[in-house]
Amino acid sequence: MATWNLYKEMEHLRREIDEAFRGFGGHGLLGPAFQPGRSFRRQPPVNLYGDADNLYVEVLVPGIDPAGLDLMVQENILTVSGERAVIEDKDRTWHRRERDTGKFVRTLELPVDVDAEHVKASCKNGILTITLPKAATARPRKISVDVA
Repeated sequence: MATWNLYKEMEHLRREIDEAFRGFGGHGLLGPAFQPGRSFRRQPPVNLYGDADNLYVEVLVPGIDPAGLDLMVQENILTVSGERAVIEDKDRTWHRRERDTGKFVRTLELPVDVDAEHVKASCKNGILTITLPKAATARPRKISVDVA
């Protein structure tokens, strides 16, 4: 019997509300304030893929100190948060400023349960790679067929 998951239900509800607001030309509840010429993108961008034993999440974090990133796994929800420093220089005149700054939080619903005790993360060349071992119950299991 499946158990009810509050985090999964809240994430599902948030996505539905975001989609409803986007349908009216908005950017969703957690999106940026409207700025002409700027499209909505969740920041930072992520890739999520897997193999038989693990899920892998790649998060683009160039210019962010990896020590300042916070990762949390609860149930099958991964949360990555941090802050990209704001560049302040009184001698600069900005003509275009497209790189996002400030705090961010990305929450991903993982497609399977993971073993949170053995999650690993590394950062190289501005890409944070998170390896999430699948829970034993989520891994494929070979079943032999008895021949009578």
